[in-house]
Amino acid sequence: MIAERAYQQAAAFARTRVQSKDDGKPDPKPVSIVHHPDVRRMLMSMRAQIEAMRALGYYTAAGIDGSLKMPDRDAARKVQDRVDLLIPIVKAWFTDLGNEIASMGVQIHGGMGFIEETGAAQHLRDARILPIYEGTNGIQARDLVGRKVTKDGGETMLALVAEMRALAGELKKEPGEDLSAICAGVAAAADALEDATKWVAGTAAKDLVNALAGSVPFLRLAGTALGGWLLAKSALVAQRKLAGRDGDPAFLEAKLVTARFYAEVILPPALAQLGPLKAAGRTVFALKEEQF
Repeated sequence: MIAERAYQQAAAFARTRVQSKDDGKPDPKPVSIVHHPDVRRMLMSMRAQIEAMRALGYYTAAGIDGSLKMPDRDAARKVQDRVDLLIPIVKAWFTDLGNEIASMGVQIHGGMGFIEETGAAQHLRDARILPIYEGTNGIQARDLVGRKVTKDGGETMLALVAEMRALAGELKKEPGEDLSAICAGVAAAADALEDATKWVAGTAAKDLVNALAGSVPFLRLAGTALGGWLLAKSALVAQRKLAGRDGDPAFLEAKLVTARFYAEVILPPALAQLGPLKAAGRTVFALKEEQF
């Protein structure tokens, strides 16, 4: 909610704040900052990550309803296992991003974002407590690794990875450059999440402390990868609706562009968490207590 409000306010400010010239024109004149590439990058980053969070939030909420209403108890238990896995990701990933997105909103406002006149800094102050409330995000990551993944050796997470790969197979068959780029991102995310899950499950069984040292990078990787998967699903629906002239073209085109931006710009650095999550255990306890 805070991230969405910060995005709306930053986008409105960027459309009206005139600053510097438009470098893309032969005779540049002062323009609103929404014309500047880095401001666009920040707005797209805010928008894409908010949509990914919203998608994963709805997906998890639907799972809660499904687990309560399914007549088949075995099927309901599997859905509940998936919900249990996703809840610490939803809490920690969302609240970390809430901080980052609110901070990006301040950055777009420039110096005015740091003072009370615009209210942009209020979003950042409101967001800062959220990674602490309801179990700090480090505790959420510990829960994800120490309880949820180890409970079944990563089986529930790997079932999600299989669905990501199935979607990549669907995307590969579709025409268009956008879905091709999104497909590559989903496939890379599935590979990284599978690798990470197997490493965490295997390491936790032998050396839980080593696995926990990388729990926060693991949670970040998982949230970002799963968010990309759900955005890719929305992009596939959007392209098919565009082809069938079904729905608002501007809305559907925005879905495609946003999912591609996420796949090409947001996913790669998050998937690089694979290295830190495996390496952290080698050094986090290397110093003696009195050396801190």
